[in-house]
Amino acid sequence: MDHFKKKNLKVGAGLLLGFVLMIPVTSFAQKAKVSLNDAELKQADKLYFERCAGCHGVLRKGATGKALTTDKTIPLGTRYLESFIAEGSAGGMPAWQDEMSAEEIKLMAKYVQTEPTAPPEWGLKEMKETHKIYIPVEKRPTKKMNNYNIENFFSVTLRDSGEVAIIDGDTKEIVNIVKTGYAVHISRISHSGRYLYVIGRDARVNLIDLWMEKPDNVAEIKIGLEARSVETSKYKGYEDKFAIAGAYWPPQYVIMDGDTLEPRKVVSTRGNVVGTQEYHPEPRVAAIVASHEHPDFIINVKETGKILLVNYKDIQNLTVTEIESARFLHDGGWDSTKRYFLTAANNSNKIAVIDSKERKLTKLVDVGAIPHPGRGANFKTKQFGPVWATSHLGDSSIALIGTDPSWNKKHAWKMVKTLKGQGGGSLFIKTHPESRNLYVDTALNPDPKISQSVAVFNLDDLDKPFKVLPIAEWAGIQGPGTKKVVQPEYNKKGDEVWFSVWNEMKNESAIVVVDDKTLTLKKVIKDKRLITPTGKFNVYNTVHDVY
Repeated sequence: MDHFKKKNLKVGAGLLLGFVLMIPVTSFAQKAKVSLNDAELKQADKLYFERCAGCHGVLRKGATGKALTTDKTIPLGTRYLESFIAEGSAGGMPAWQDEMSAEEIKLMAKYVQTEPTAPPEWGLKEMKETHKIYIPVEKRPTKKMNNYNIENFFSVTLRDSGEVAIIDGDTKEIVNIVKTGYAVHISRISHSGRYLYVIGRDARVNLIDLWMEKPDNVAEIKIGLEARSVETSKYKGYEDKFAIAGAYWPPQYVIMDGDTLEPRKVVSTRGNVVGTQEYHPEPRVAAIVASHEHPDFIINVKETGKILLVNYKDIQNLTVTEIESARFLHDGGWDSTKRYFLTAANNSNKIAVIDSKERKLTKLVDVGAIPHPGRGANFKTKQFGPVWATSHLGDSSIALIGTDPSWNKKHAWKMVKTLKGQGGGSLFIKTHPESRNLYVDTALNPDPKISQSVAVFNLDDLDKPFKVLPIAEWAGIQGPGTKKVVQPEYNKKGDEVWFSVWNEMKNESAIVVVDDKTLTLKKVIKDKRLITPTGKFNVYNTVHDVY
């Protein structure tokens, strides 16, 4: 399970596949030289999809992580695999002894020596069976029914409890805890700012109405068995008409009505890989953004290295522009003009730049090891003009890419500068137009001092040493736990930065709010209901693509 190029990474991002929880399980592994009984296979299926499938794939063919096919695992043997899983490697395999018991590790060592079998498909019939409308459109509020400043709401993923917390950014109080899918990966907001869309790793999409007196679910659907991305239409004249969700399994995307989640179009992403042209049975949808230049959804297809521009003007006769880039596509975001989409091809160590107006690839930019930008960070520099930045999982670098082809053509679409951060294992990088600070987390670094803190760079003097903020220490959490600090997110005004202190489910977690001007502690939010908080999404910043 060699996930990354340095051992500073603890992915835990495979996460739970929906069929493990939602339908009766007959093992998805065929017995090979290692024999497991039905109970062991069922337990191993669950562990694999919780911890490994996101990186290694449902069929174990590899992506961000290495392939785990039996021609590679059986020759190694159970004892070697057991040690490897437990202790990790210098090549990037996390030490799973921090997350799994000795019995579970031994079980997984045996399990990866069995032949994987494709899980069941999930089509329109299955989707419609899970589709629920709790409050029909005609019975929903016609105006905002609460006194909250909903533009400064934060949608906070409570990963292991299968919920999101809606937190008022003004008062720092929890407005509601809403039941969702397991391990919500993305929160997106409708163009109007009214509806919150969240998608869990179990492919459950929830539609939450922020206009209600107490925001809550109004509709939901399962669009597959494992997923990670959701978005809504933003082009003028189509605002909020459609929602789209992308699945890991089956590999497909689904276009839905924006206000009901009624599924309208299901499209498979199975196909051939860029370069080799070999067929891939599991090319997963990794990220989706909505174009501001055309009625397009821009879709990253992870394993094939293809970026799809799906025109939703006529969903019965879809027009799809297929752009070849590089493998394995992951996350990305807009430049400051919202014309160019910059996205990570993380195992190629490249950033692909897509011109959404001209619908073509502008450039493939070489960066550091395993770029992992989240949505990246946009800011202006004196020397290079506007830049977009990404941090990396595989090394300590922060890459700055010039993004102004009009006024700074010589710097455009080049890595113009590299900063050195605390270490590898970074998941998110963030700034704000009202801030002159750049925050870089290192949540997956194996050194607790690094994973429990963040680096802050001064945008007016990028050569100045970064400052380290001891976020986990400021949280004041007592007792054991990893206390990983993850995902800086600004409030609407850009004068506060929120961090999740992500602990194990059995231990206390917290959210730490930092004053952006003084870089001092402003508030610690603690509540027994804040179980494994990870991603945080401010409503205003998410609607307006501010990052």
